[in-house]
Amino acid sequence: MNRLSRATSPYLKQHADNPVNWYEWGEEALSRAKTEDKPLIISIGYAACHWCHVMASESFSDRAIASFMNEHFICIKVDREERPDIDQIYMEAAFHTSGRGGWPLNAFALPDGKPFFAATYFPPKQWIELLHQISNVYLTDSGQVREAAGSITEGIRSIPFNTSPAPEPFVKTDYLTSGKNQIALIDPEWGGYKGAPKFLMPSGIEFLLQFHYLAPNSGSLNESIITLDAMAKGGIYDQIGGGFSRYSTDPFWKVPHFEKMLYDNAQMIGLYSHAFQITNKQRYADIIKQTIQFAERELLQPDGGFSSSIDADSEHEEGKFYLWTKKEIEAILGQSLAEIILPYYQVTEEGNWEHGKNILHIASEKDDFACKYGIPVKELERILKKSNGLLLQQRNKRIRPTTDQKILASWNALMVSGYIQAYHALGKPKYLAGALRTATFLETQMVAENGMLFHTYSEGEATTAAFLDDYALLATACIDLYEATFNLHWLTLAKRLTGFVEDHFSDPHSNLFFYTSDQTNELIARKHDFSDNVIPSSNSVLSHVFYKLAILFENGKYRQTAEKMVSTLRNEIVTQGVYHSNWAMLLGKLVFPSHEIAILGEKALPFCRLMKKDYLPTTVFAGGTDENLPLLKHRSIPGKTAIYVCRDKTCTPPVWSAKSALTRIWALLLLLLPNLAGLAQIIGYWAQ
Repeated sequence: MNRLSRATSPYLKQHADNPVNWYEWGEEALSRAKTEDKPLIISIGYAACHWCHVMASESFSDRAIASFMNEHFICIKVDREERPDIDQIYMEAAFHTSGRGGWPLNAFALPDGKPFFAATYFPPKQWIELLHQISNVYLTDSGQVREAAGSITEGIRSIPFNTSPAPEPFVKTDYLTSGKNQIALIDPEWGGYKGAPKFLMPSGIEFLLQFHYLAPNSGSLNESIITLDAMAKGGIYDQIGGGFSRYSTDPFWKVPHFEKMLYDNAQMIGLYSHAFQITNKQRYADIIKQTIQFAERELLQPDGGFSSSIDADSEHEEGKFYLWTKKEIEAILGQSLAEIILPYYQVTEEGNWEHGKNILHIASEKDDFACKYGIPVKELERILKKSNGLLLQQRNKRIRPTTDQKILASWNALMVSGYIQAYHALGKPKYLAGALRTATFLETQMVAENGMLFHTYSEGEATTAAFLDDYALLATACIDLYEATFNLHWLTLAKRLTGFVEDHFSDPHSNLFFYTSDQTNELIARKHDFSDNVIPSSNSVLSHVFYKLAILFENGKYRQTAEKMVSTLRNEIVTQGVYHSNWAMLLGKLVFPSHEIAILGEKALPFCRLMKKDYLPTTVFAGGTDENLPLLKHRSIPGKTAIYVCRDKTCTPPVWSAKSALTRIWALLLLLLPNLAGLAQIIGYWAQ
């Protein structure tokens, strides 16, 4: 066993029996590299990564290869989920040197950490050849190596955005152009973004839903529904156990990369909740419920935190846990159930994947399938429920993929927000209870009294100073909790976390914030995380936090900060589509009418719940029985619960029901959009 046996990261422990003399990232490894003048191998991966396991099995477990690595290099293993700051730097090095990134990521660096080459997976023969080449050039031409490292490091340290944003005011055209550009990227037949592999990219679809709300004739809702329906029917969704895999290897959402990540599923809960609020499609409600059930069944820990991920592999085979043969299903279900389930899930004798095995996925809508097989839809649903239960029961007897049990603040914060959105959409109190349970765990175990946050919790200990996404996403979750409970405690915590960010993550030379704190600056560069990807960028999330806190606390400085952040990336937001989708959502709030809702009185929470059943992406709520925020001052009316619909600190006269308040919101939108969908909504309210 090497020194990784003492690590807290499950991924690092997976390499504890490698013959490679692995170090964790830290002073011990860097000092030895400098003393012995050896280059670093910085190998980065994560527990659920299939190709990380392949390379570990093929190369890092090979004694001859390990011996060469130990003799000529100082070898460092990094869990990218535990240290995303390290991954961020060496991933950028990979794009500089090889033009592509991914995991496992293998970077070669000088003893001071400056990279001179980085790439991804190598089979054993190519890996040992590369080791010999790099060792030789390091010994015979160190000047060339240092020159390359200096050039790559300068590229990593450069700032790829405008540090002095243009002063022109935001305009609706910017937002509308961004939306049109993003709609053009959607696959019109299968949804998602064109090409393969297809990642879930929930913030991109969230933007399309908001775009429909603000530009209802744009077609963005249709593109969103195509995507949501295709994902729900595809193999990327676990049809019998719930939950989404990380991505689809094909354009059809059929063949997943079977690893399941907490961050994907937390965001998909929120996305399908918003889609349900708009469409009222029962399938979306089912997805919400099943995905929460999956997360609670397979990732929730007794203390209230959620584990990070589930591996793609079991018994050294990718996806084995989730695949079925036709004979297996027939044996479990019997003939009468199987004759419906087999065609419904596209199961054949030959298999729809490899070696006679099948990925369960759906080709037809329930109504069409029921009609074809001559059974009522209700009967089909009964058959599906019974069969899925039997298949899940049998699947649970298989050898399960391993779970990475470390708890990450940022991903758990996403789960808190997902719970809250599900609570608003479906009205189930247990979802609010789940959000409060996990948020309480994060606050008590991972937040210090001064507002400092920890990134990782494992084996009963919080470790690793948090990064910007931890602060931004937890602050967002706290604001979400406040809007669901009107408990000022959560809003105060959001403000405290944001204050710590202002003190320790600010960049005096730009309007964005560094990804790392000034208290933990041990790397060759402090980077800015600003591109929205499978998780929205930490800076874009933080800009939304400042925007909401500005409204709730009537803080002009917060508003200016949010606007400056958006202005910094204005051109990218308009032109670069999905990779700035969360930024574009805030731009929409800045250029289109947004509303503040103040609810004062004993029925404040019930009225809030009724209003939040609707999709209101540009509305901020405050309320309760106390006038404890600026927006609530002088709003109480004795013996009544009053709802004020406000815009830019100007409120209309109070109304006394959720329906009247919603009608007023749509009426104000109609004055400014105009919004034909809003007119239909108003008519619908009065018809109820």
